[in-house]
Amino acid sequence: MTQRRAILSGSVFEERIGYARAVVDGDWVHVSGTTGFDYARMTISEDVVEQAEQCLRNIGAALAEAGCSFADVVRVRYLLPEREDFEACWPVLRTCFAEVRPAATMMVCGLADPRMRIEIEVYARRGSGGGSLPLID
Repeated sequence: MTQRRAILSGSVFEERIGYARAVVDGDWVHVSGTTGFDYARMTISEDVVEQAEQCLRNIGAALAEAGCSFADVVRVRYLLPEREDFEACWPVLRTCFAEVRPAATMMVCGLADPRMRIEIEVYARRGSGGGSLPLID
């Protein structure tokens, strides 16, 4: 029987909605759609690139707590309300995913809060990567 463990980030949304930032199920790590909120301050930048950077910091923290890194990511989904915002985020996204080359999808859709300009969701399999990749500073 596999062990299932929830990872919480401290976001008020986790409690209000009833979800976890990530769920570890055996070697699989499922990271929820993650926005650009700085959960320590509960603030969010107006800039989509800064939001993407914060998304990746939040995801990186969840992956680290799960015992893996961006090198273990096998699937990523990008959700944006404005299609035009995506290309500006590419350089930031490449810092985490260029070497890994996970399967990826970008979708244009509404997000829960109008301040949110990007949301990123990943799936990782612990131990599947070739080492650790740099975190976003």
